[in-house]
Amino acid sequence: MEAIAKVSSIFIYPIKSCRAISVSHATLTATGFRWDRNWLVVNDKGRAYTQRVEPKLALVQVELPLEAFSDTWEPSSNSYMASETRPVDPDYARGHNVMFADLFPYMLISQGSLDALNKLLKEPVPINRFRPNILVNGCEPFSEDLWTEVRINNSMFQSVRLCSRCKIPTIDQDTAIQGSEPNKTLMEIRSDKVLRPNKKQQGKIYFGQNLVWKDDNSEGGNIVNVGDPVFILKQVPSAADAVV
Repeated sequence: MEAIAKVSSIFIYPIKSCRAISVSHATLTATGFRWDRNWLVVNDKGRAYTQRVEPKLALVQVELPLEAFSDTWEPSSNSYMASETRPVDPDYARGHNVMFADLFPYMLISQGSLDALNKLLKEPVPINRFRPNILVNGCEPFSEDLWTEVRINNSMFQSVRLCSRCKIPTIDQDTAIQGSEPNKTLMEIRSDKVLRPNKKQQGKIYFGQNLVWKDDNSEGGNIVNVGDPVFILKQVPSAADAVV
């Protein structure tokens, strides 16, 4: 089987809604990459803060020690790592859990999709507007819409649903200033009205594909690396057939 793409970047977001850390490799866990969305900013009443509430979280730079990316490192007792998980929507991925990710453990976008979008924008946007975990390169724009079973090197993933977007892509991650793009353009080319004209409309826009790790009952040690080949084992005929 020939690889359809390669992993070009891997991102983890240790603190939800704060800046990403770009890494050369990351360990897979059932709830997402290790350290991804393990911590959360709360206010004095214990309520969660995200960029949807406070865009300036985009400016918060996060660091982890280099040893954090070894399999044996654990945070200190005063860093308050979350120990509880919550189930994802059972209609999409029964039995899977996340920590503080919005919906599902992993999110993948192709460079081709970003490039196609940027050709339509007056001011191109970087990939950090969409906060993926895995960026792949070498495939056709929006081909990830169709993927239902994905193998990255030797790790198996199931595509759960197209990723519906909130307002966060409109927040400049370097300034925390919100505008109208790219969501305005996405509404023209990536709305359910465009992608699924003959099905029930929800007024949503889609960019990227949510995933769960299918091998999450293995003994561990599974790692995704930049440069890993991406193989597609199953796919649907069109975006209209994709799960949303």
